[in-house]
Amino acid sequence: MSLLLNLIRQSRWILLLALIISIVGGLANAGLVAIINQALGASAERLPTLGWQFLLLALAVLVTRTLSQTIFVKLGQNTKAALRMKTIRSVIDASYQNLERQGASGALTVLTQDLDTIVIFFLSLPSLAMNGSIVLGCLAYLGYLSWQVLVFAVVTVLVGSLGFHVANTRAMFHLRSSRNREDDLVKDFRALFDGAKELKLHRRRRNAFVDESIAANVEAVRVQRTRGYVLYTAAASWGSMILLAFIGCVLFGLTRFQPVQAHVLSGYAVVFLYMIMPIEGLLSSIPSLSSAKVALERIDHVNRELPRENVEPADSATSFDSIVLNGVTHSYFREKENEVFTLGPVNLTFRPGELVYLIGGNGSGKTTLAKMIVGLYAPEGGRIELDGKPVEEADRDRYRQHFSVVFSDFFLFDELHGLDIDGLDSQAQQLLELLHLEHKVTIRDGKFSTTDLSQGQRKRLALLVTYLEDRPFYVFDEWAADQDPTFKEVFYRRLLPDLKARGKTVLVITHDDRYFSLADRYIKLDYGQIVATGDGRELEHQSLNAAA
Repeated sequence: MSLLLNLIRQSRWILLLALIISIVGGLANAGLVAIINQALGASAERLPTLGWQFLLLALAVLVTRTLSQTIFVKLGQNTKAALRMKTIRSVIDASYQNLERQGASGALTVLTQDLDTIVIFFLSLPSLAMNGSIVLGCLAYLGYLSWQVLVFAVVTVLVGSLGFHVANTRAMFHLRSSRNREDDLVKDFRALFDGAKELKLHRRRRNAFVDESIAANVEAVRVQRTRGYVLYTAAASWGSMILLAFIGCVLFGLTRFQPVQAHVLSGYAVVFLYMIMPIEGLLSSIPSLSSAKVALERIDHVNRELPRENVEPADSATSFDSIVLNGVTHSYFREKENEVFTLGPVNLTFRPGELVYLIGGNGSGKTTLAKMIVGLYAPEGGRIELDGKPVEEADRDRYRQHFSVVFSDFFLFDELHGLDIDGLDSQAQQLLELLHLEHKVTIRDGKFSTTDLSQGQRKRLALLVTYLEDRPFYVFDEWAADQDPTFKEVFYRRLLPDLKARGKTVLVITHDDRYFSLADRYIKLDYGQIVATGDGRELEHQSLNAAA
């Protein structure tokens, strides 16, 4: 709720103006009822005056309704944009470890569905303000006609409100439950596309996934949403019934004990019949208020769960003298093995102009070590030193700007964001030719013509991006795994030595043992521990055996 309060505080004057306009429109609406009631028993001489008053109030209702709705639409869209950018900033400024832990589903639902709920809330505010002022204006007119009947009316409204509160509380419970299920549905929807190949190839898996996982979540959302909105409908019906019961009690019960003049009685009947629609409008707006409250809770939760990294922003680095890992460790839980995996303690030193291969079996911790080296994971123990100085939390962003990385699960943007280089397109085009992609992709104004390529070709484009970044430390995580034998030769025997010759530090995570001997140094991991290091030429006999 603090998010919304801050935004309301920033727009408080325009919001106050919109509320005042809505209230004026509601009171003008109530004034129409009073004029209609007066006209029913007025003389012919008074009718023209009442007619002009009726026309002016009708125009006031039209103008105020249009103005208030326009202002609230603008406020709703401004609030949506502000909350969206705040959530995006929370995601982009959070630590990578927090992003991994939270996953994308919650944030994606917030950025789409929840923010639209906030807009609907703002669109309902003019109706709430106007209908509320109509009801208050009508009650004031009732008090003018007879204060005794007004007291009876207030008691009736309180009884109706109590019944509505009970139903509203239960409805909110079901709406919150359904909203939590929406996150599970987003995960399922993503899996529906990301796992399309696997689902097509396995009919039983496909049927089980759709019929058990997705169907269960869809059904849970349907049931909970239905229960919530049915309760709101029942509450609205209860409110209408209370009003009708009040009219009946006044006409057929109260008049027997308290004499009421005919024009007062007719006025009460007209006013209460007129109040039915505004009160139903108020009651029907309650679901949007409740949904907005749930959405705000979810938005606030996502922002709280993604605290900002306390780092100082920095530009790309051009060089370094040494990077030292001094007894660094990192632990995380592996669900598959049902145990905690610990990497380290690791002691390593990297210097400019060396080609290092990181080798080891699957699950040995190579990618985790790479993420710690490049600063995506903060060491839980030990420390990383850059040019002899410890990398503290505030220095982490500056430290990360030393690295260009292509991970095995890389993401390829369709634009060369953040690369302000003279002759960017021509440089990129030369690299496309070097990577044998000029017949597939062109680059214009820093944008790729397409990224709809094979995995191996997309990895070549990712390699192109790292070349253009021109940073002092390069990391390639199983980059050659999706390349054909010819291009593996180009990568290992031409591209990597070229980077080394340019004074770059290159760390290559690889299983291609036939190329191990090309490394200046190799590091072998086994279950999170460095078990061997040495000159790559020491592994040349292993490469020859593998080739044989």
